Amino acid sequence: MAIKLFVLPTTSSNVKLRLARGHFATSHSHINYYVDLTMTKHRLSEAREAAAALCASFASTTVIDTILCLDGTEVIGACMASELTRAGFTNMNAHRTIYVVTPEHTSGSQLIFRDNTAPMIVGKHVLVLAASVTTGYTVQAAVEAIRYYSGLPVGICAIFSCVDECLGFPIISIFNKRDHLDDYQSCPSTDCPLCKANVKLDGMVNSFGVSTFR
Repeated sequence: MAIKLFVLPTTSSNVKLRLARGHFATSHSHINYYVDLTMTKHRLSEAREAAAALCASFASTTVIDTILCLDGTEVIGACMASELTRAGFTNMNAHRTIYVVTPEHTSGSQLIFRDNTAPMIVGKHVLVLAASVTTGYTVQAAVEAIRYYSGLPVGICAIFSCVDECLGFPIISIFNKRDHLDDYQSCPSTDCPLCKANVKLDGMVNSFGVSTFR
């Protein structure tokens, strides 16, 4: 059975926060809301608005050579690259452009880059872009992977975030738990209040979306 989404009223008229309340499991935690960012990630008009909102938070003195896209945010990443290039952001790579790249995930959830994409990370100033940040594990893995490949992480941004910072980087987001969804909960499965109350899971959530059980 499909879940019922509602739109949370926000100050942004163009980028929507679509939600479903329930009991959901991710690879790292249990959550009481499914945040559906499908349209923001895949509809060009929304992706452009999201990109503009995120880019406005970065100073033009920030050097950005590469945008590392997590969670299927490549369309937003491409829009951000276009926006940053038009705004005159500095980049240090030889082609004077901004690369938009996606990491590969191993079975152990490590992030790797193949020989053909690693040069977009090595020696580059890399901005991490995520759809949502709940526990911070994925963006932390991204920053660690950038450093492993001798890149220089320069910031982290997301559409929705429950976390204010990761590894010393403030997380720039359009929506956050504090201002927009203060009753959002993300807990380890062993400490989930819904599980303790014998509330069954409604579905599994990952970067592709949700699969319902009911």
